[in-house]
Amino acid sequence: MQKVLFSLPDRLVSRMRASIPPKQRSKVVAQLLEGELKRREQALYQCALEVEADEALREEMEDWGTTVGDGISDGPG
Repeated sequence: MQKVLFSLPDRLVSRMRASIPPKQRSKVVAQLLEGELKRREQALYQCALEVEADEALREEMEDWGTTVGDGISDGPG
């Protein structure tokens, strides 16, 4: 487990202190952060699925593979 330091608006901290007991605050923040991370990761995954489903974009990306090694040699000479 690690301690993390971050800043919050004064009003938000006041509300947190008024409604969440001290020994529960880390757990509540961890649950909220976990939910936000899952939401963002799911959005990124959906974006990747859409890119893979886009035929024209997939073909263009395959063309990029042809030029990736241009100008790069495997060794001296």
